[in-house]
Amino acid sequence: MTVMQTTPADTTTTTPADICSAPPRRHPRPDGQDRYTISEVVAFTGLTAHTLRWYERIGLMPHVDRSHTGQRRYSNRDLDWLDFVTKLRLTGMPVADMVRYAELVREGETTYTERRDLLESTRRDVLARIAELHDTLAVLDRKISFYSAGAVTS
Repeated sequence: MTVMQTTPADTTTTTPADICSAPPRRHPRPDGQDRYTISEVVAFTGLTAHTLRWYERIGLMPHVDRSHTGQRRYSNRDLDWLDFVTKLRLTGMPVADMVRYAELVREGETTYTERRDLLESTRRDVLARIAELHDTLAVLDRKISFYSAGAVTS
């Protein structure tokens, strides 16, 4: 499989987009020519085909198009969604909350408040984990300094 890099399509819109704040990765193909097989999505995202099928089964990605032969055909929008879902997984958000978030997205703009609340709760959890990691890093740094100073025992 050969994937060619293209310049990003103009994504300027008049309505706010529900995407993460980090700029999305470049898509391998421009919009309109963005029909990827499951194996191409596996190569692009690093997710397994099993994970992609599971996401579909649990309602995290129920909108994946199919070809006339029934093969999954993913779009650039699907790739953006998978990138966001991957980031949510990295936050430690429970899968049930991720599925709930996906349901809220499908319900439309009337769910902005509930979506924001869910993301704010996850953000608080992430900040708490970051604080724990900073504390752990400080302990490691003290130990490294101790051993670097030539001490033999702790």
